[in-house]
Amino acid sequence: MPVRGREARHTAFRAGTARRWHNQQNEQNGYQVVRPSAAQGIFYQDGSLKECVCWVYSVNSSEDIKVPHYLCHEQPDLLDFETTVIASRPGAVVLARSALHPGGGGQVPDAATLTHAHGAARITGIAAEGDVLWHLLDEPLELSGDVHVAIDAARRSTVAQLHTGTHILNALVYQRFAGALVTGAQINADGTARMDFDLPEADNDALRLLEEPVNEVIRSAMDVRTYYVSATEAKSTEGLIRSLSVAPPPTPDGTVRIVEIGDLDRQACGGTHLTNTAQSRPIRIAKIENKGRRNRRVRIELV
Repeated sequence: MPVRGREARHTAFRAGTARRWHNQQNEQNGYQVVRPSAAQGIFYQDGSLKECVCWVYSVNSSEDIKVPHYLCHEQPDLLDFETTVIASRPGAVVLARSALHPGGGGQVPDAATLTHAHGAARITGIAAEGDVLWHLLDEPLELSGDVHVAIDAARRSTVAQLHTGTHILNALVYQRFAGALVTGAQINADGTARMDFDLPEADNDALRLLEEPVNEVIRSAMDVRTYYVSATEAKSTEGLIRSLSVAPPPTPDGTVRIVEIGDLDRQACGGTHLTNTAQSRPIRIAKIENKGRRNRRVRIELV
């Protein structure tokens, strides 16, 4: 059984000395969670480690180096997994590990089905509170114990197609409109997205003509790969950060994730993406709107 009671045993990891994380809900559920610098541990009564986990980030297999990144980035094909509820309140749970993307930067979060001892509930969203990700349920349940999570694969695919498509559109706007930057974005689960660009002098008809070049890139089957660079390199390399409003925050190890599409584009991004552009349906530019004196809003949809 996990440690019960209010007092935590401090245990050292190679990653650093464990710190206690006090949470009333954990105590009510009979769990004692100890949070070291880059991972979390759940302990048995005798002090031995039951599970080394991270709510927000995965931990790699090295015994000496623990690099915290989103699990959905490290294992993008992990759509079904077993885990444990380590904190609970009505309508929300914290999971020992999670492969759901929490959303952010304009992207909606993943959704999933969570199967528990007494039935199933829908994970409809994720709320970050500090380093902790609360998985929001469609019922006011207070859960505990082991659970199975099945991520909505169709939703993940739709969002990944749109996110890769917006990068292609972004790359073409950046190249053809004198390095115009993004001022806002929204990527939805219904197959639609929008991007706002700082384009005060742009011809809307010229923007509409980008539909075919975007689809040409999709058909060309460019590989999409991801890697990490230092925050210093991301800030100093022209074109890696394209947003006027927000930049992807560094991961706890101080790096920034880069998404690269063939020889067309590379930019900082924390979202979910395809591994090849040909995995996407074509896109259609549905509408272009003037939003204020400077902004042009380009709405796209999958077809």
